[in-house]
Amino acid sequence: MKNQLKSYVVIALLSSGVTLGAYQLLNLGNQSSFSDSPSAFTSNVSNVVAAGSPGEFTYAAEKTTPAVVHIKTKMEQRQRQFSSPFDDLFGGFGDPFGGGGGRRQAPQQAEASGSGVIISADGYIVTNNHVVAEATEISVMLNDKREFKAKVISTDPSSDLAVIQIKANDLPFLTFGDSDALKVGEWVLAVGNPFNLESTVTAGIVSAKGRQNIIDRDDDKAANPLESFIQTDAAVNPGNSGGALVNLKGELIGINTAIYSRTGQFAGYSFAVPVSIVKKVSADLIKYGNVQRGFLGVSIMEVNSKLADEKDLKVTTGVYVGGFSENSAAKTAGIKINDVITKIDGIETKTSAKLMEIVGRKRPGETLNVTVNRDGQNKEFTVTLKNKDGNTAILKGETGESYKSEFLGAKFGALSSSDKEKFNVNAGVKVIEVLPDGRLEMYGLSKGSIITKINDKAVNNPKEAAELLEARKGRTKLEGIDVDGSRFIYVL
Repeated sequence: MKNQLKSYVVIALLSSGVTLGAYQLLNLGNQSSFSDSPSAFTSNVSNVVAAGSPGEFTYAAEKTTPAVVHIKTKMEQRQRQFSSPFDDLFGGFGDPFGGGGGRRQAPQQAEASGSGVIISADGYIVTNNHVVAEATEISVMLNDKREFKAKVISTDPSSDLAVIQIKANDLPFLTFGDSDALKVGEWVLAVGNPFNLESTVTAGIVSAKGRQNIIDRDDDKAANPLESFIQTDAAVNPGNSGGALVNLKGELIGINTAIYSRTGQFAGYSFAVPVSIVKKVSADLIKYGNVQRGFLGVSIMEVNSKLADEKDLKVTTGVYVGGFSENSAAKTAGIKINDVITKIDGIETKTSAKLMEIVGRKRPGETLNVTVNRDGQNKEFTVTLKNKDGNTAILKGETGESYKSEFLGAKFGALSSSDKEKFNVNAGVKVIEVLPDGRLEMYGLSKGSIITKINDKAVNNPKEAAELLEARKGRTKLEGIDVDGSRFIYVL
C-alpha cells in the first residue's frame, strides 16, 4: 500500500511547468546572517490580538497575501543531437579518439514557477528546493506587482527547502507560528500562485500530522529525507509549491510542498513541511550555508503490538531503539538497546517521524531531554547531540574558492554539503559557469555538473583541478556526473 501511495503522489507539486531532477546551489559564497531588519525570527509567536473566528478567513487572508510571492525560474534543457557508435562500444564514455561521442544540442530555455514566503523585511524568502533547483535565473514578483531578480542563498534537498533573497527593504513578512500546537481538525489557509494565478487563497482543515514516506526519493537516496508533513484538504495545485500554510491568525505554520494525486492536479490531500522544521532549516541556511543537523545516533522503529510481543516491551507506543551508530550521542548518554523513547523535551514521540522532526530542530552540541521506557520504568537522559562526524562542531558550507579554466571554457567552484549528498560523492569540483563556445559547452556539460577526476586523478577542490589542468600533456580525460545524475567520461 505504501508503494501505491508513493506512485500517486506528485512530488513537490511539480512547481508549475517542467520539473528537473537535479539540485543546484547558486551564489553560495559569502553567506550573510540576518541584519537588524525585522524578521520572522525576531517576532513573537502568537502576538496577534484579534484573530479570525473559526470559519472566518478574511483576517488571515489579508495578513498573509502581501508576504507570499510568485517565483518564476528559467533553466537549461539539453538533448543529445546524435549518438556515436563509440557510445555503445565504450559504454557511453565518448569517442576515445577525441570525438566526444554523442554530443548534445546547445541548451534551450525552459520555464517553471512556484511560490515563496517572505520571512524578513530585507528580502529573505523561503520556498521549496525543487522550485529553484536547476534555475539559471530566478525572478520574484511581489503582491504589489514589483519584480526583482533573486539569488539562492542555499538549499536543503533533505527537507526540500531553500532560501533565496531579493534586494529590497521594508517588505511585509509572516510571523512563525507553532506547528506543535496545531490540532487535527483546525482550519488552515493555503496561499500561493497555482497555474500562475497570483495570490490565490484556499481553505481546509488539518487532516493529519507527522506524515512520512510521502515523497518517493528513490532517485536521491543520499538526501537522508526529513519528513513529518502536515496533511490538509486545502486545495493546492502546481504553482503552490513553496507557498504558505497559515492558521487563522495569519501565522506561518507550514510550506506547501506536495499533493496526493493520480493526475498531477489536486485530488483531496496536500502536504506541508511544518514550520518547526522551516524555522530551523532557513536559519541555518542563512547563517551557515548548510543545515546543522544533530544526530542521536540510533537505529529506530515504531513500536506496535507485534514488536512489543517480540521484544517483551512494557509499552505499545513509542520509538524502539534497535542499535547505535559509531560515536552515538544516545549511547554516550546511557540509552540502551531495547529502550523505547516515549518523549523528547516533554513532547510525545509516538512515531519515528515525530522523533526525527524534534531532533531535526537541534544543532550539534545542543541537548535534548529524552524519556525512555526501560522494562516498564521511565528514565530520563540528557543527550548532547553530535554531528555526522561524531563530534559537536558546527559544519560550515564549503564556499568561496573558484577557478576559471580557459582550456575547458568553464569556471569551477567548491562542492557544498548538499552537492555531496545529492550526487553521493565525497570530493570533486562543481561547474559554476560554462563559457560560450568552450570545450565543455561543445561536449554538452551543463552548469551544475560535477567533475570528480582529471586524467584519472581525483580532484578535491578548484585549486587541485587548476593544477591538474595546467600540468596536462596531450589529451585530457574528464570524469564526473552531469546535472541529470548521469556519469560521464570525456577525452578532450
